[in-house]
Amino acid sequence: MSHDAPPARRHTIHFGRALLPGGWAENVRLAVEDGVIAAVEAAADPAPADERHAIGIPGMPNVHSHAFQRGMAGLAETRGAGDDSFWTWREIMYRFVDRIDAEALHAIAALAYVEMLETGFVRVGEFHYLHHDPAGAPYADPAELTHGIVAAAAETGIALTHLPVFYARGGFGGLPASEGQRRFVHDPDSFARLLEAAREAAAALPDALVGIAPHSLRAVTAEELRLLQEMAGSAPVHIHIAEQVREVDDCLAWSGRRPVEWLLDNAEVDARWCLIHATHMDPAEVTALAATGAVAGLCPVTEANLGDGLFSAPAFLAAGGRIGIGSDSNVLIDMTEELRWLEYGQRLTARSRNVMASGANRSTGQTLFDAALAGGAQALGAPAGLTAGNAADFVSLDADHPSLADRPAASILDGFLFAAGRGAVDCVWRRGDKLVSGGRHVARDAVAARYRKAIGALIA
Repeated sequence: MSHDAPPARRHTIHFGRALLPGGWAENVRLAVEDGVIAAVEAAADPAPADERHAIGIPGMPNVHSHAFQRGMAGLAETRGAGDDSFWTWREIMYRFVDRIDAEALHAIAALAYVEMLETGFVRVGEFHYLHHDPAGAPYADPAELTHGIVAAAAETGIALTHLPVFYARGGFGGLPASEGQRRFVHDPDSFARLLEAAREAAAALPDALVGIAPHSLRAVTAEELRLLQEMAGSAPVHIHIAEQVREVDDCLAWSGRRPVEWLLDNAEVDARWCLIHATHMDPAEVTALAATGAVAGLCPVTEANLGDGLFSAPAFLAAGGRIGIGSDSNVLIDMTEELRWLEYGQRLTARSRNVMASGANRSTGQTLFDAALAGGAQALGAPAGLTAGNAADFVSLDADHPSLADRPAASILDGFLFAAGRGAVDCVWRRGDKLVSGGRHVARDAVAARYRKAIGALIA
């Protein structure tokens, strides 16, 4: 019996224009071999066998997702008896999560991942905190629900950076977790078992990574945070922080310091870290966080939906800070919306235009895209971009879309992000496999049918 390796899968795609690390280039040939970009050649005529497209850009990392929340999109938009806020939304979310099992989680996550790929997201940071059965008891397999996430990633083809969440407390100072949090809670020993099981589960996926996620400063003690850093090693570390004004006030009452200030004083925050939201920082925190090399994970659509507030983006970038974007609650999944509203939020605050552009005569869309691509890759622990050696994860845009037609290269991302939106996404490749064609995922129909069945049982 022969034990020779299978022949390499190799094909070449030619783009009339493509966004390379050094900027836009004309007539670019990408050679893909076994899911990896084997070579990039600019100013090259297409060969007869090349697949040809007009515009190519790298796929975008999605630094922050709670996949199960896709199932409750639109279910929390009815006003309550008093003022609605993140905290009242959270109670609705707790009630929704009570009935989800691994099969339902797979169905919901698969639809979320299909929609991510259809908008140009190619890798997801799944901030996964649903661990136990509906009564709060551990499953025999600690990774029971992680298997639902892994199955959804395998079915849809999206790259996965899995972030098992440690959640032990119900508030600052080690307050006990609430009844609504019973499906999330671990102690360090049981979490270590979960982490090991999650790593084994994710090993079934190509180029999957497993990081670690202390849920928030509300949910961990200082000693637990220290132990989690040791468990993480060199893997990505993600944490929710300073999302709400009440959170800042509670942290000040407990410690005398603001959340980001406390974290930087008590943890070894560096380039492995991604601080999700970091919405409410004072100027000193903005400068200090930027100096660590950590990424701020911004989720403008969710932050708007929950009434969180606006991140100090211009000041953070001016201080050398790094950003990524995420779809968070998945109330609306659209990479272009996240980037557009990152800029629009700043415009509304500053009453100015092109706030995020990095200098005179610099495209705002290009600035946003480049920053989110680099920061997202760092936060999820996997390189991104059209470079030899990287995974073959890229997107073609429809050059005939009215908002892209006859645009010079320098204006393509402005037309895409601010005018065309997701409607300009034509094809999406992940490890060289074309998963989206004509803006539609190849498995959409089957995934959507299973989602409808699952969601009907959950909200009946």
